[in-house]
Amino acid sequence: MSENQEDEELKNLKREVAKLKLEANLRKSLADQLAAQKKIADEAKVQVERKSKEVEAISTKLSKYLSPQIHEQIFSGKQDAEVKSNRKKLTMFFSDIVGFTSISDELESEEITNLLNFYLNEMSDIALEYGGTIDKYIGDGLMIFFGDPDTLGVEEDAKKCVEMAVSMQKKMNELTGYWGKTFGLKKELQVRMGINTGFCTVGNFGSNDRLDYTAVGSAVNLASRLESAATPGAIMVSEETYLLVKQYFSFKDPKEIEIKGLLRKVKLYELEIETSVQDKIIRIHRSNFDISINRKSITQEDLSEIKALLSELEVSLT
Repeated sequence: MSENQEDEELKNLKREVAKLKLEANLRKSLADQLAAQKKIADEAKVQVERKSKEVEAISTKLSKYLSPQIHEQIFSGKQDAEVKSNRKKLTMFFSDIVGFTSISDELESEEITNLLNFYLNEMSDIALEYGGTIDKYIGDGLMIFFGDPDTLGVEEDAKKCVEMAVSMQKKMNELTGYWGKTFGLKKELQVRMGINTGFCTVGNFGSNDRLDYTAVGSAVNLASRLESAATPGAIMVSEETYLLVKQYFSFKDPKEIEIKGLLRKVKLYELEIETSVQDKIIRIHRSNFDISINRKSITQEDLSEIKALLSELEVSLT
């Protein structure tokens, strides 16, 4: 091999070595970059998980300040955080504790706080069980509505609201003796309730900085007035609600009262809490006939008429 050939081979070897070194350096650089990117990705994943937990924690805290239905609407993206409202037919419910001011004077602030929190917790559990949207707590009072954001139909919404009110009053009866034993009250705690069905404006009200999801309108005001007109332990409903639920519940004879802010008298009905629909209504449903009889209001004349109809049917079948 000539000297020139040896020099050429040496140069080729040096080039190959340089190429291999370059490839090794590139591989190392690429590996370093991949490791750095993996580290960044891992750190980002940790941050995302931490932020996710923080958002979840904030969501849980916010859920304590919002009705579950509204909370779900907001965090699912169905409800925008903007001033916006709709007109809907709702059934409104108001309640308050009778004589709460004098009760507050009897108890220390810590005791009244414990009493109120216990009472509101019991009532709220019942409201959520029946699907009510808890609008707000007004001191010892509750404002709840049915028909937004979810609705079962106007009649079923009204029925659910009345069922909720009955369940609340029955719970208060179950707690007889508890208030004196636990909080030292001299009298039993009693609650009055008012229910009305009508068109309301419901949605976000307020400013760009702070919003309140609530319902407003004359139907809301009437429900509040009915609650004020109710006697201790009673549930008072408007004629609009009565017409929707009269087949499911018993009511006392209606009475008319003057309501502040209204020119005409308002007819209202007091619910007979102890009489359930199962106790007073006999229903027989078949494909070719449907019978519904009110045990309480049926008269001897009605029975005679039913017997005559049955006799006619019996003759026609023979």
